[in-house]
Amino acid sequence: MEPIEFPISDELDLHTFRPSEVSDLLDDYFEECLARGIFSVRVIHGKGTGALKKRVRAILEKHPLVTSYSDASPEAGGWGATRVELTGAPKK
Repeated sequence: MEPIEFPISDELDLHTFRPSEVSDLLDDYFEECLARGIFSVRVIHGKGTGALKKRVRAILEKHPLVTSYSDASPEAGGWGATRVELTGAPKK
C-alpha cells in the first residue's frame, strides 16, 4: 500500500482520522512542521463529545516537541480546535 501524501501547513484537521491514528499522526505532523519552519499549529478536533479533544490534549501534555497549547481563538474554532506551539518557535 502506497503512503498517502498529506499537505503540511499550520492547520491539521483530525475529522478524517480514526482516534487510534491520532498519536502517531501528531508525532509525524509536528516533525514535518518543524522541518518546514512551522512552529504554531491549529489542531482541529471538533466539539462533539469532547473525547477527541481530551485525547489530543493528553498527547500534547507529554509530547517532547510541544512547548504550550490552548483553545484556539473564537474566530479560529474556539474549544473545537487547539493552538499548539512547537519547540523552536521564535520568542514573542
